[in-house]
Amino acid sequence: MELTLWTYEGPPHVGAMRVASSMKDIHYVLHAPQGDTYADLLFTMIERRGQRPPVTYTTFQARDLGGDTAELVKRNITEAVERFKPKTLLVGESCTAELIQDQPGALAKGMGFDIPIVNLELPAYSKKENWGASETFYQIVRTLLKDKVNEIDKINPQRWKSLGRRPKVNILGPTLLGFRCRDDVIEIQRILSEQGIDTNVVAPLGSSPDDIARLTDADINICIYHEIAETSCEWLKRNCGMEYTTTIPIGIKNTINFINEVHEKLDLPLTNQEELEHKSKLPWYSKSVDSNYLTGKRVFIFGDGTHAIAAAKIAKDELGFEVVGLGTYSREMARQVRAAAKELNIEALITNSYLEVEDAMKKASPELVLGTQMERHSAKRLGIPCSVISTPMHVQDVPARYSPQMGWEGANVIFDDWVHPLMMGLEEHLIDMFKHDFEFVDGHQSHLGHTATKGPENNEDEHARSNNSIQKKGTVIWTDSGRAELTKVPFFVRGKVKSNTEKYALSKGLPEISDETLYDAKAYFG
Repeated sequence: MELTLWTYEGPPHVGAMRVASSMKDIHYVLHAPQGDTYADLLFTMIERRGQRPPVTYTTFQARDLGGDTAELVKRNITEAVERFKPKTLLVGESCTAELIQDQPGALAKGMGFDIPIVNLELPAYSKKENWGASETFYQIVRTLLKDKVNEIDKINPQRWKSLGRRPKVNILGPTLLGFRCRDDVIEIQRILSEQGIDTNVVAPLGSSPDDIARLTDADINICIYHEIAETSCEWLKRNCGMEYTTTIPIGIKNTINFINEVHEKLDLPLTNQEELEHKSKLPWYSKSVDSNYLTGKRVFIFGDGTHAIAAAKIAKDELGFEVVGLGTYSREMARQVRAAAKELNIEALITNSYLEVEDAMKKASPELVLGTQMERHSAKRLGIPCSVISTPMHVQDVPARYSPQMGWEGANVIFDDWVHPLMMGLEEHLIDMFKHDFEFVDGHQSHLGHTATKGPENNEDEHARSNNSIQKKGTVIWTDSGRAELTKVPFFVRGKVKSNTEKYALSKGLPEISDETLYDAKAYFG
């Protein structure tokens, strides 16, 4: 186990909490010590919910380890069932409790309750949060449908025709603490409704055990987050014949492909194909003159598999960016991310170390970072614009407003979130470019009657002090010609150019850096 300051994913029992907290009429009994009950904060602070998660902790202490901790488990299970009266009970253990081997799930099943009990065996030392959420949802689906699937025929995705009704689908995968899940569901439902398709069940978010029992009433499943729902979708396909979609509707092209996939599986004619691309402002802007500034921008992408892959496609195909880095912390999505990276002729970065990601960002020298809250911190240190596209996220990435990532409106939100940081960078770059204009020179009187003050960039005394300081450190001095040439380098890569040039000068034993030295260093580093 590796100790680190920040982690991309929590332990698997946090994933189980995400699913339990997303649903109704479900309660989760977690065998855990006092120190493992921190997860409540995730839902009240980040999700800003007015209620705590439906979780009961056994909260054993050191003194309990000398006695019968199994009795402690049974007592907490009994109290939870009597108090909360859930329709389905989840029972599991945290990483610490796993070492005791009390097997709380087996204990619960032997206590004679007349409600479904889901025994969650989540290996805390080998698996992570997203896997835990996926496994929990799968076990719930399997437990509540295992008897029903043996009684029904294989589901024909086109059966809606013979039943004389509109097609019905399930939307699977959204949970609390997912990235913009609430708004994504609304957007997907709206798109499907426009196509004459009804939503049967949304799960886990907002669903109940009764809703899970109705999953087979739908014609197909819509899997919008592979990390959470793909395992359950595969089980439903294998046991019930239910087809599911694989296209994630993030970005214009993927949204169109998603609609086409849904229509194809349902054998439903698509009548408004030509109108689809005009439902978002992103395609228009991508073709406009103003977008020329975006063409070729170097972008580094890191996040969960679903959002990282989608972001890479949007960046390359819809905004004309150059993707210089792509990776994920999710090992379960490593194969798909590697395939996406191969199409971009780059090597995928698969790691759960934010320090490795930061080092890769430095080497790639991007002009924009699309990542998690950790990449936002790293990008801030490196002076690079950043937009958060994936969990883990901070409270500011859970907006109160409607802000989806999927569908037509999601494309608008993505455009705003990605392009605005670059436009702010453009403003800074323009100020830097035109600082030698007559209106910016020392002593120029502004339109408001104020006289411009001397800035450090034009202050010879300041330069002299800086060079004297550098000399004292035993490094190199920037000449006026070198400094003037350095100011022509765009601000977002200027720091790296300065650092590389100084390294080059030191390696060659040069006491000063002129414009010629800068050119030589550029040729040296390629």
